[in-house]
Amino acid sequence: MTVAGGSGTVPLGPAKRRSLLAALLLRAGTPVSVDALTDTLWDDEPPMHARTVIQGHVSRLRALLLEAGLDAYGVELATQGGAYALQFPETLLDVSRFEDLVKLAGQQRDPADAALMLQEALALWNGPALTGTVPTGPMLAAARGLEESRLVTVEQLAETYGRLGAHGQAVALLRTESVQHPFREALVAALMRALQRCGRQSEALECFHRTRERLAEEMGVDPGKTLRRAYAEILDGEPDTGSHPTLAAAMRASGGGASRQKSSPSHPPVRPAARREQEQPANPAGSATAEPAAEPAPAAAPAPAPTPAPAVGRRSAGRVGPPLLERSRELGEGWAQPTPPGAGEPSVQGKGVPRLLPRAPRSFVSREEQLAVLEAAVESSPEGSIALITGPAGVGKTALALHWAHRAAERHPQGTLFADLRGFSGGEAAQPSYVLREFLLALGVQPQDVPGGIEAAAALYRSLVAERHLLVVLDNARDSAQVRPLLPGTPHVTTVVTSRNRLDGLIASDLARPVPLGVLGERDAAELFVRALGRTGGADAAAVRQVARLCDGLPLALRIAAARLSGRPQWSVADLAAELADGQRRLALLSAEDTGVAAALRTSVDRLPDGDAWLLASLARAFTRDVDAYAAAAVAGTDVPGAHEGLDRLAAAHLIQEESPGRYVLHDLVRLYARSLDGPADADLRLVDHWLRSLDAAVHAIDTTGYRDCALPAGCLPGPVRAFADRDTARGWFAAEQDGLLAASAAAAGLGDDDRAWRLAVLIWPTVLWRPHLGWRAPLERALEAAGRAGSDEGVGRLHSTLGVLLVETGHHEAALGHLERSLDPLHRAGLPEIAAQVLVLIGIARIHLDDPEGALRAQEEAVRTARASGHSTAALLEHHHAAQLALAGGDQAAAAEHAARALASVPPDETAGWRPLIWESYGIALHRAGLHHEARAALLTALTVTEEEDLPARTAGALTQLGEVASVLDGPERGADYRRRAEELRRSIPDSSM
Repeated sequence: MTVAGGSGTVPLGPAKRRSLLAALLLRAGTPVSVDALTDTLWDDEPPMHARTVIQGHVSRLRALLLEAGLDAYGVELATQGGAYALQFPETLLDVSRFEDLVKLAGQQRDPADAALMLQEALALWNGPALTGTVPTGPMLAAARGLEESRLVTVEQLAETYGRLGAHGQAVALLRTESVQHPFREALVAALMRALQRCGRQSEALECFHRTRERLAEEMGVDPGKTLRRAYAEILDGEPDTGSHPTLAAAMRASGGGASRQKSSPSHPPVRPAARREQEQPANPAGSATAEPAAEPAPAAAPAPAPTPAPAVGRRSAGRVGPPLLERSRELGEGWAQPTPPGAGEPSVQGKGVPRLLPRAPRSFVSREEQLAVLEAAVESSPEGSIALITGPAGVGKTALALHWAHRAAERHPQGTLFADLRGFSGGEAAQPSYVLREFLLALGVQPQDVPGGIEAAAALYRSLVAERHLLVVLDNARDSAQVRPLLPGTPHVTTVVTSRNRLDGLIASDLARPVPLGVLGERDAAELFVRALGRTGGADAAAVRQVARLCDGLPLALRIAAARLSGRPQWSVADLAAELADGQRRLALLSAEDTGVAAALRTSVDRLPDGDAWLLASLARAFTRDVDAYAAAAVAGTDVPGAHEGLDRLAAAHLIQEESPGRYVLHDLVRLYARSLDGPADADLRLVDHWLRSLDAAVHAIDTTGYRDCALPAGCLPGPVRAFADRDTARGWFAAEQDGLLAASAAAAGLGDDDRAWRLAVLIWPTVLWRPHLGWRAPLERALEAAGRAGSDEGVGRLHSTLGVLLVETGHHEAALGHLERSLDPLHRAGLPEIAAQVLVLIGIARIHLDDPEGALRAQEEAVRTARASGHSTAALLEHHHAAQLALAGGDQAAAAEHAARALASVPPDETAGWRPLIWESYGIALHRAGLHHEARAALLTALTVTEEEDLPARTAGALTQLGEVASVLDGPERGADYRRRAEELRRSIPDSSM
């Protein structure tokens, strides 16, 4: 016993209240006295205040019906003296609809049509009648009466299957029911006949004997006349192939007498005639400006309301007023055939040309590229072109389709059809059967000749348009299944479909050509805003661009923003931009009456499975602009395959965008909306810990020595981490994740967790080495402060050294020197002499650049001692490097060259600090300072080759700069300037993000 309103199931409350409602429904529209209700609700002695209890339930029911908006559909619980009456259109009650369908089935000449109607009638049942009510005598009697009606209908459907020759379906139907009702002889007899007609005589006889034994054992009686007759027929081998008298009588009984049905026999009502006119859409196919080409359907013909009609009774929540044969198609497909040609063909009136397109959109801007793609798509198939325009909510799919359709209408002289399929309109989507009916009416089919079955209607539609040059626009499709019955499938008809979903199924099955539609670029967005605004005089160009950015280039948002400003003549565009800059209010501001960005997004999100909605909310709460499946799995708390599938579904629904393979982004307006959904409160922490785990795995792949490891923080959340096959894979990941790593560093600092903040920054050292840019300086300095607050010598020492590397690589040698020298003591205290040795080499290089060769030699000598004492593998390398510098200082060029060669030969095979280019560059600088310019150029050219091979753009730029110094001496200033220009261009190509 349920009531389904437009917004879901109405919470009816306790069993007594459900029983009271059932009693009123069973006597539809008739006043029921308080005494009669008392007898229904209490089998035993009713309580002293039964009348008060009933009044309370009535009062609460009345409030519930009003809260659910059911008064809009003519539902009213009225008081009439000492009685109550529930007034409502009977078509809203599933019991009434069930009875109507059974009666209509009895009137059908074609058993296939009758079977479809009976299937639809039985599909309305979702379990025993009046479930959830009190088991009093009156309620049990009513339930038994309803169950008897159902069983008679089951028997009637089984006989109809027999008339169609579908005996196997009859057996399947009857066997299930006979298990539940083993003593219902008519049911068992029907099963026996169906088994006999399937050639299963032994099973039929066994069924009889089994029933006879149970009747004797449990009831003490013999089989009745019905069973005995069926048994005799089977023994004779000539069962009656006509209608069984009992079932035929049931059919006559259900089909005879006065009926509430007033419409054509093949079209049961789905809405009361008195309310049809005000609930009918503005035109047959959902367009506000359509010009009807055929006479409107009679008042009782099927017509959906703009919002879902409620269903009162036992229908499950969310299943509201299904059109006739919708579920029958699923249950009986394969044997319901359309009318053969020449046998009762429908008449077509007139030769009018249907023109159902709504008006063309105003202020349509640009989209020339997409119009060209659309034009190419509709010309690409000789078998009947289907163009599929897809994109996010509010992006202008309908506008593009209508703009193109009006331009292309002259190429389709025999008419244009349009239907709003309402796939994402917030209510129930349009059923294909309804759209087919309206199309057939527009094409001139008489209302009484429109087939009731969707297959027959589709076949008639295809035959009528087979030779016509038509344009069909199917707007706002929910999924591929909704579209397929509406496809003409002929070479003369062009079909344009729009949807928020990607509809991959339609592309696969019907070769639809996709026309993806994205948000407008800043220039086009600004133009649309200005045109929609319509103000004379020049607007502040900078403010207009800012509004365009804040609206995400979404046409719906831009038009609403323009409407907001148009109604406030005292406001400037800059005032609007300042208002929209408030992220907390932006979505609310981008709403106008019954439309808005949030409302459009809500209809998309409402169709998502719960898991996908959670994933979307998780991504919205995360701090990064884009994510992959690993990050998505971490923040949403799922596994990677599940995240892959969820991301793909969100991308198919255009709620996220796949910017590159496996990388997904959220537009700002979607992010703002999705933050209002249920999602993880600790999304930032989950993602920070994901980055920590990922960085740890990548560093392990790059540095197999382990001396650059950094332990993960205590309490680091577990989660999936990608596997890095080798150093190159890890390096590629670092290169691709520049923006994400910067955002992660900022987010870690924002958590207020100093331990996580400094550890994450320490693990970023490979990207600082390979892709150094000053955008890293502020995040590293914040992390250094966090390490200081945490009292970590390891963190302070490592971060000073990383900042030193960054500043050396970007040419800020004096600032680098300060950080490098301050890193030494904490590194030694933390037991990290290997890193201290490398820092000393960098100090030497910085001092060479600062024209302090003696200081450079001292630093290099200290580096050798430190490496030798720690037993680090770079000790021999550093010894030869130091010896080469000493030999140069003493003027012994041969010894310097020999030591430089030995230093290069001593580079460990697993080194990660880029020692080879570093040594060659340092050696080249020393040669140049010693006046050995030709030798210096050779060394620096070697350094240049190595930096390019190892993909170290910052060091390549450094080598080019030094080559410029040498070339200025050897080849003149012009050649030197050329090298320096190349170095500057390379530095500019390195991303210079800042936080």
